[in-house]
Amino acid sequence: MQALYQWQSTGQGTLTIEAQFLEDDGMKKADIPYFQDIFTNLPEKLGEIDPLLEACLDRSVEQLNPVERAILRIATYELRFRQDVPWRVVINEAIELAKDFGAAGAHKYVNGVLDKLHRNLEANADKSD
Repeated sequence: MQALYQWQSTGQGTLTIEAQFLEDDGMKKADIPYFQDIFTNLPEKLGEIDPLLEACLDRSVEQLNPVERAILRIATYELRFRQDVPWRVVINEAIELAKDFGAAGAHKYVNGVLDKLHRNLEANADKSD
C-alpha cells in the first residue's frame, strides 16, 4: 500500500519505487512475488480497475483520500485478478489497512465500497457463465 501511495503521490517510476522497497528491511516479512505482482501490474490495469471501483463510489476515484485510493485500488486488483485470494481476506485486509493508515472512519467506507464491488463482480461472473 505504501509503495502504491508513493507512486500515486510522486509520479516516480514503479521500478525506482520497487527498488527502494525491496532494499527496506521491513520487506523481509513480505511476500515479495506477491508485492511485485501487484505493484507491477496494478498501474498497467488502472484503465480497468478505476471504472470498476468508480461504479461503487459516491465520487470519482481522484477525489478519494490518497491513502484510501491506494487501499481500494489494491483490493480491487486483488478481487478482480487474484482469485487465489479469498474475497473475505481481501476485504478484511483492506479494512485493517484503512484502520491503520486511513482517516477516522475510513475503514467503514472501504468496507462498504468493497462489499458493493464484490457483489458487482459476482453478478458479472454469473452473467458470463
